[in-house]
Amino acid sequence: MTATLHILVGKIASGKSTLAAELAQAPATVVLSEDEWLAALYGPEMRSIEDFVRNSRRLRSVMGPHILRLLHSGVSVVLDFQANTLPARAWMKGLVDDAGVAHLLHYLDVPDDICRARMHARNASGDHPFAPNDAQFDAITRHFVAPKPEEGFDIKTYKGNWD
Repeated sequence: MTATLHILVGKIASGKSTLAAELAQAPATVVLSEDEWLAALYGPEMRSIEDFVRNSRRLRSVMGPHILRLLHSGVSVVLDFQANTLPARAWMKGLVDDAGVAHLLHYLDVPDDICRARMHARNASGDHPFAPNDAQFDAITRHFVAPKPEEGFDIKTYKGNWD
């Protein structure tokens, strides 16, 4: 069995965690969720976008070698980490190159209005480690960059209200 690194790209509440759970049904596959790790390690410190960026950087410095060990041991990894910016994807592309395994970037191309409605429902349910508000959604969405083939990823696109 060949290990695969699955990378998820999509705006807040586009369905990344839902897709991650589906992908994790494959044998010898684990999900690594940035939101879960950040909530467990830094929950009380996570009050702003700046806090997220700082703590995410810290988490990635530890998780990178761990992800490579998993992939080298034949375990596929669904990386449910923020991949919505060029620097974030460059880090992930480095993992792909260092691991020398198959990869697939899953791009969830979901309109903002659907994402925002899902975010409100998710926030109301309390089932997610983070509950961004509309201002945070807007601020984070301003930094979103859709993936392009020239980044060197194998890309699968999911359009609209896919789930």
